[in-house]
Amino acid sequence: MEPRRDPRGALVRPYAVTRGRTEPRQDIALEAVLMATPTQAAESRFAGHDKHRIATVCEGRAQSLAEIAAYTRMPLGVARVLVADMVAEGLLTLHAAAPAEGFEERMELLGRVLSGLRRL
Repeated sequence: MEPRRDPRGALVRPYAVTRGRTEPRQDIALEAVLMATPTQAAESRFAGHDKHRIATVCEGRAQSLAEIAAYTRMPLGVARVLVADMVAEGLLTLHAAAPAEGFEERMELLGRVLSGLRRL
């Protein structure tokens, strides 16, 4: 018989990873492009396991915030807080998202990102 898992464990971990913060230091759009150089990825080893995982995903290839959350299997809110911290600490490079567009164009872009993530 397999021991039962405590369902509260899944709720505590994201809170612990962000040290209780729910708001990022800076607002980063879901489609914003982030990258890590090999040097940044190497430095991220000292920033903690979760930040190192994010840097590894972004090392040498552009990833959106949504893709980072999907590849690392982190809740989007947790990824948003950690990525904002990493940008502030110089562990990730933030490239500007697409220029501001109208509401319809932005929703279409978000729809395409979501569609791409579902195909993974």
